Amino acid sequence: MSEQLDHYSNKFSSEKFPIILITADVSSPANLGSLFRLADAFHIEKIIFCGIDEHIIDSNRLKRTARSTQQHVLYEFKEDIYQIIDQLSAEGIQLLALEITDDSVAIANLPLEKNQRLALIIGEENIGVPSGVLERTSKIIHIPMFGKNSSMNVAQATGIALYEITKKLSSFQ
Repeated sequence: MSEQLDHYSNKFSSEKFPIILITADVSSPANLGSLFRLADAFHIEKIIFCGIDEHIIDSNRLKRTARSTQQHVLYEFKEDIYQIIDQLSAEGIQLLALEITDDSVAIANLPLEKNQRLALIIGEENIGVPSGVLERTSKIIHIPMFGKNSSMNVAQATGIALYEITKKLSSFQ
């Protein structure tokens, strides 16, 4: 019979991935809590929350969803997303926006290089990544979908994107 493993007894790699997650006005406490859990699960560098009140971190809903991951995932709050993406771009970090556009690339077709540092930008729950941000990214990526809806929950989409990106980066090891 299989035995369920916990945080301390699993055999997963502790590899840290050179990925920064940037949120553009994502404000749902449940989604933010989920993003903390995803950042921990995929062991990314940090999350930069842009355009939201930093007191949201005290939300009970966020804390319940995050399941204490907000205590050890690095994060910061920035008011101006344009300033942070310009700074990261100047540092040579590839900026990826997760959005469906007329020229977005399916995430499976995203070319990555070994040791490449990335910033994954995700957008607000209803309107997505702002067009001004999309114009400043090096690539816009999307998750192919097969139903009638053209979007999915921001945390679910982020989980899929981080899985695909970390899988590609792991292949270089």
